[in-house]
Amino acid sequence: MEQIWEVLQREFVYVWYYFTVQLRQIALYYVFGIVLGSVISVFVKDKIHGLFRSMGDKRLGVLGIIPASVLGIASPLCMYGTIPLAASFSKSGIRDDWLAAFMMSSILLNPQLIIYSTALGPAALTVRIVSCFICGCAAGILIRVFYKDKPFFNFTGFDGPHNHDTDPNLLLRLIKNIGRNIKATGLWFLVGVLLSALFQRYVPADEFAALFGEANEGFGVLMAATIGVPLYACGGGTIPLIREWLYSGMSMGSAAAFMLTGPSTKITNLGALKIVLGVKRFLLYLAFVMLFSFATGMVVNLIL
Repeated sequence: MEQIWEVLQREFVYVWYYFTVQLRQIALYYVFGIVLGSVISVFVKDKIHGLFRSMGDKRLGVLGIIPASVLGIASPLCMYGTIPLAASFSKSGIRDDWLAAFMMSSILLNPQLIIYSTALGPAALTVRIVSCFICGCAAGILIRVFYKDKPFFNFTGFDGPHNHDTDPNLLLRLIKNIGRNIKATGLWFLVGVLLSALFQRYVPADEFAALFGEANEGFGVLMAATIGVPLYACGGGTIPLIREWLYSGMSMGSAAAFMLTGPSTKITNLGALKIVLGVKRFLLYLAFVMLFSFATGMVVNLIL
């Protein structure tokens, strides 16, 4: 019994060491991301959404998909906040292909997650931003081609988005937003750091690289796209894990596939999308996400 206890104590010390090292390395990115995300949400969000709403008065055609995807990335809202907003956009005359581009890129990325992702290095950050933008554009183009004369979304029953940032004191409004952000993401961030510490302690780097590295790139990308479905819970929480995976030999294409399937198949996002898409279009969405993620991973590995 004493030997078991000694082994447990030793393993705890090792995991705690890896945990604290990971936390020190990545905590600053998390704090800066929280603050910047809240600043954008409180002071810039309405301007971003107003700019997208004003596009309804312009005849941009298919080119409107490009700014729609960019504004989706710039929007700080989660999917449950984006859908009521998209419903109000639809009522104001925004086309479904533009909405698809906005919603798709909004699911995948936001300003806060961009800051978190700087911890992954410039190459991974660039791959994430570019792939999310292209994914939004691809979704918009597909809706334009195949659903040009029929509606794709059903926003029946959705009211406008609820605004939590209403305190007349701007400083208090910002502090409250920061508090909500920490409450929503803090636990998942610590879970991600713990998982990366456990991975570093117990998963052999050579075996991991053999599975997800460039030598096994096709299967590795497919596996990464697949595990993104059950493993992804919070964007900030996955950053420590992806960071450790990349250091352990995961190819950039596999990481890109994981970063695309993760947020797009996050259970809360799927629940919200199921409501506005219906069964058939929901299945089309899942097929699009998986195929695009796999193709992106393969292209990224080919380029890099």
